[in-house]
Amino acid sequence: MDVAQMCNAAPEAESPTTRTDAEAPAPVASEAGVSLAQDRIQPEEPYDEGDEDPYGTDDTDDGSTASLSESILNYRTLHGRSYHSNRGDAEYWGPLDEPQNEALDIIHHVLTLLLDGELCKAPIGDNVQKVLDVGTGTGLWAIDFADKYPSAEVIGTDLSPIQPTWIPPNLSFQIDDCTQEWTFPENTFDFIHIRWLFGSIKDWEALYREAYRSLKPGGWIESHEASTQFRSDDGSVNEKTAMGQFGRFFAEGGAKMGRSMTIVEDGVQCKGIEAAGFVNIQEQNFKSPLGSWPSDPKLKEMGNYQHLATANDLAGTMLYLGSLTGWSPDEIQVYAANLRREFRSSKVHGYYLQKIVWAQKPR
Repeated sequence: MDVAQMCNAAPEAESPTTRTDAEAPAPVASEAGVSLAQDRIQPEEPYDEGDEDPYGTDDTDDGSTASLSESILNYRTLHGRSYHSNRGDAEYWGPLDEPQNEALDIIHHVLTLLLDGELCKAPIGDNVQKVLDVGTGTGLWAIDFADKYPSAEVIGTDLSPIQPTWIPPNLSFQIDDCTQEWTFPENTFDFIHIRWLFGSIKDWEALYREAYRSLKPGGWIESHEASTQFRSDDGSVNEKTAMGQFGRFFAEGGAKMGRSMTIVEDGVQCKGIEAAGFVNIQEQNFKSPLGSWPSDPKLKEMGNYQHLATANDLAGTMLYLGSLTGWSPDEIQVYAANLRREFRSSKVHGYYLQKIVWAQKPR
């Protein structure tokens, strides 16, 4: 298919061939100009293992270029960084402070570039009336959506109140734990958007079942997740590089939390969405570069912003997971310095995979 492939056909349709976890993702063209098997991302310069890093070897991090109950604001602190309280079953591995929030804002820009300025892949039409953004984070997606669809009522939910207060009049933010039973009535929403919750969910099928119950018949769900594993097409990212070991660090930390970081690799989205009862399930796969190495101008822009977001607070991002897996703060700082060196190098052509799955509740 030119744009997307059927992840699982509707029940009355013929079932497509099922991909095993060990097989490579099917070649799917990306509207953002990235594909998994059809075209490789072309670097400006070929990889040469002997070349020096043209960006130098300075390893210092330049840093960053509603009534709420007491329990919600009771953050835990680890090495001077704030994290969500571990009360109840909710757990999030990222810091909840300004450096991390700035990184999330930059990531939103990367994901908007990925979709050529669009906010979703699901064919929701122009008359969408009620929308839910699950795990809204800093709220930028919900704000952009509310601006684009001023007649829609948009709700963004998150564990923590890190969203701005100056927002469109048709948008509201609520503190909520999406891993618990949802309090929204059945058949409430026209569209439910879920993005970048890897490492945050214990039971993905339960999450999708709650979304199914809360959607109106004919409504759409969209699940957008990313891999934490860096790859390359030319061997410049391999098991001996810091970037090549990044995914294992996150996978081990996720295992300690009981929350998988390998959502894309394990096909969790399609499996869970199908099990919940959705039909017309489609998926699209993307390669997202990190760094300025791509020759394509848009991919280069994405890579530069991804570099900025990832390096913005690299050690802070890794701190909580490292504490679960036995890493000391000093070990994390050394590893982060090696990662930053590879991020800066035009000779290391790293990218990570993203998968968007959208589906419909039967009418």
